[in-house]
Amino acid sequence: MLTQAPKGTRDMLPDEAYLWHMLEDKMRELAALWGYREIRTPVFEHTELFLRGVGSTTDIVTKEMYTFKDKGDRSITLKPEGTAGAVRAFVEAHMYAEPLPAKVYYLAAPIFRYENPQAGRLREHHQFGMECFGGKDPAVEAELINLLMTLLGSLGLSNLTVHINSIGCKCCRPRFGEALRAYLGDRLQDMCEDCQARFEKNPLRILDCKQEKCKAIVKGAPSILDSLCDDCKAHFESLQKLLSAQGIPFSVDPTIVRGLDYYTRTVFEVIMQTGREGLALCGGGRYDNLVEELGGPDIPAAGFGLGLERILLELKNQGLVPEKPTLTDVYVANIGEERRTDAFVFAQKLRALKVRTESDLCGRSLKAQFKYADKLGAQYVVLVGGEEFERGAIKLRDLQTREECEYPAVDAAAQIAAKLSEGKEA
Repeated sequence: MLTQAPKGTRDMLPDEAYLWHMLEDKMRELAALWGYREIRTPVFEHTELFLRGVGSTTDIVTKEMYTFKDKGDRSITLKPEGTAGAVRAFVEAHMYAEPLPAKVYYLAAPIFRYENPQAGRLREHHQFGMECFGGKDPAVEAELINLLMTLLGSLGLSNLTVHINSIGCKCCRPRFGEALRAYLGDRLQDMCEDCQARFEKNPLRILDCKQEKCKAIVKGAPSILDSLCDDCKAHFESLQKLLSAQGIPFSVDPTIVRGLDYYTRTVFEVIMQTGREGLALCGGGRYDNLVEELGGPDIPAAGFGLGLERILLELKNQGLVPEKPTLTDVYVANIGEERRTDAFVFAQKLRALKVRTESDLCGRSLKAQFKYADKLGAQYVVLVGGEEFERGAIKLRDLQTREECEYPAVDAAAQIAAKLSEGKEA
C-alpha cells in the first residue's frame, strides 16, 4: 500500500455512514425546532483570528494548532474550534444589522488539533455547534442546554448531568485572579512549567491543567463564585432557576473554566456517569466580549460544541446503534445475457419512480444475482426474461415469502412502485 491515513484521522466508511446521517438528521431537526440556521465557515482562517479569539495562553494556541505559511507568506491555521470562525463570519457579513438574536449552527464541521489521539478524540474530528448572538439573558444558555439534553436523550444516552459554573466578567475576574495568585504563590514551584508561565499571564488557565500534581494543588484554591460581582451572581442564579424550571439536572462545579479564553460568565459541560468517573460529552458557555474583540459591535453571545465522534463512540459502547438499513428494495435480474439491456432499462424506470433499485453490473449468472440481491437486503427480485417476457410480462418474486406474481411489462414499473408504497404505509 502506498500510504495510510495520517495519525489521528480516520475514514468514514460506507458501512457506518448511516450512523452519521442519523445523528446529523436529529441535529438538523432540533436546530430547526429551536430556530437555528446553518452556517458554514472555511476549514482554515488567518492565524490572527485564533490568537485574538481563542487566547494566546491556551493549550490550543500554544500546543495544538496546525499553522503554516501559504504561498503568499500569510500565516494560516486549520480551525481548532468552531466559534471564532462563526463570530468572524457574523461580523464580516454584518449579521448584527439583522433582527437579534441571530441563531446559527454548524454541523460535521472539521476541527483540527495536534494532540495525542485517543478514543473519541482525534486530531481531525467533527463538531456540531450552536451560537446565539445578541441575547444577554441567561435564558440563552438555558435554551442551549435544553437543546443539548434533548438531543442526547433522544439518542438513548442516560445518566446525564449538566455541570455549570460562572467565571465572571472583566469587572470581577481580576479580583479572583489576585486571590488565586495569593493562594498559589508558595506552591508555584511544585507545579508544572505551563502553570508557572500562566501564573502571571492568565492564572485562570491553571485551573484547566490536566496534570495530577497541579490538579491536587488547585483543589484547595478559592472558588471563583466567591469573587463574582452582583451582576454575574444574579445572572448565574437566574440560570439555575431556569434549569430547575425545565427539570434539567445540574450541578454547580467551580472547577470548570473551559479551555478557551473568550468565555465570560456561564461555562458548562454535559457529563455522563460511566462507572466511577464522569465523561464530558460536550461543553460551552457565554462569550460576551468576543464579537467586539474581533471588530464587531458590543454584542453578547453564547454557544456550545459537541464532537460527533465522541457521541458515536458512546452509542456503540452502550449498544444504542440502530440496525443497519438495507441498501435496496428491488433487484432487477436478467434471465440470460440477451436480456441484460432490458433489465438495465427496467431498473432505470423503477429509479425514476423513487424505488431503490439495483441491477447486474458484473455479468453474474442468475443464481449469483439472487445471492447478491439477498446480501443487499432486497425485498423483491424482478425477473426480466424467459417465457414471461416473451408474453409481455414481468415476474416479481418476494425473497421472504417466495411468492411470485406477474405484471404487464408496459406498466410493471408503476405497479411495483405502488406495491412497495402500500407495503411501507401498512
